[in-house]
Amino acid sequence: MFTGWEALFLPKVPGNLISKTGAVLDDHMDSNLPPLTEDTKTTTNGISTIFYGWYIVAAGTLLMATCFGISYSFSVYFSSLQSEFSWNRAATSGAFSLYLLLVGFFSIICGRAVDRYGPRPVVMIMGMISGISLILTAGVQTLWQLYFTYSILLAAGTGGMYIIAMSTASRWFYRKRAFAMGILGAGASLGAVVMAPVSAWLIDTYQWRTAYVLTGILAWILIIPGALMLKRDPSEIGAGLDGDPRFPVKPVSAFSKTAAFSIGGAIKKSSFWHLAQVWFWFSFCLYMVVTHIVPRAQDSGLKPMQAAALLSILTAVSGISRLVGGILADRVDKRKLIAILTIAMGLCMVFLAEADQQWMIYLFAIVFGMAFGAGDPPVIAVVTEVFGTAKVGTMMGILMISWGLGSAAGPYLAGLVFDHTGSYRWAFLTAAAGLQLATFSSLKLPVKNADSNF
Repeated sequence: MFTGWEALFLPKVPGNLISKTGAVLDDHMDSNLPPLTEDTKTTTNGISTIFYGWYIVAAGTLLMATCFGISYSFSVYFSSLQSEFSWNRAATSGAFSLYLLLVGFFSIICGRAVDRYGPRPVVMIMGMISGISLILTAGVQTLWQLYFTYSILLAAGTGGMYIIAMSTASRWFYRKRAFAMGILGAGASLGAVVMAPVSAWLIDTYQWRTAYVLTGILAWILIIPGALMLKRDPSEIGAGLDGDPRFPVKPVSAFSKTAAFSIGGAIKKSSFWHLAQVWFWFSFCLYMVVTHIVPRAQDSGLKPMQAAALLSILTAVSGISRLVGGILADRVDKRKLIAILTIAMGLCMVFLAEADQQWMIYLFAIVFGMAFGAGDPPVIAVVTEVFGTAKVGTMMGILMISWGLGSAAGPYLAGLVFDHTGSYRWAFLTAAAGLQLATFSSLKLPVKNADSNF
């Protein structure tokens, strides 16, 4: 008998399983099939082996850590870029805002490409582009060059990684889907925890241009090998979701058991627009904080390395809470969990708007990191409950338009408000109000898609 953490990795047969084509695997189709126990785990020559889905999660965690570590570290480069080129905060943060806006565009392209060609070739190409982008960014002399080499090229190289990792993992799991996504999300946090102080050290030691060159080389070293571990879904190794043996299937779609999956039909559903609003305000708030927490902390008297450490604290806490959020999301109503956490994030933003002492900013980083991190797995996992797995990469890519708009608008608005008022207060309060709209939308989502039997 397995207990504790070991039990989390033991596959069980759910009422229905979903194949890569969006098909339902019905456990009533053959009453003679044995119940799944610890003896029916993935085996090789009679020897139990680790389900390959966990290798997918490991590769995805490496890729997420690399890409998010690189993108989140922009806040560490912020002051160096602003001081060397005498740009205002709106113009400087505009480079990151444009990057985030283009993330939505490239997420659609990557999502469709992964649905069609699989993740491995797509991620290898992205890895090459990422390294080139960062090395070219080291040589920029004007603002438009930064917008091209960093905003456009880096978005092409890293922008779709979130969708690729999440949608690929979702095809390998059913019972542990949110937990797997929590691990992937923790990888993103791990990357930021590591890269923020590393970037600060590189900038302090070699200046920001050399730091970008070294980071570009690191992107090649980590992303391309990580891509080689990826596989599209369990059918490539003759397995099923969670390592279950393959059951007979009957095709269905996200909205109909007889009609083909329709992207147009999906976006006409009210559930799509409620999800889009949740994604928008979630990213609006998150990237406002990620982009401006370091300069906000420096305005309060913290030194650059201390401010960079603050970002590491936030992301470290969010990494741990992602694992907790993933476990909870597999056991409770995801809608209510999202609602509770968006309310908490909103209260944190009000607190940050009124913070006037350094310890208050540290407290914000801890509590906000907990709320945001725990909210990430259910926000992603609920997509498959609403739309199914048939075109999950494409649907997540489309939702990333909303995510990209929010993540671009949040940092830019904060920079604009600061340039005009000398304070971030009204920008942070705007984020707090928007999160309450996300709370409303999360409660309007369906508990379960009846047609796809999730």
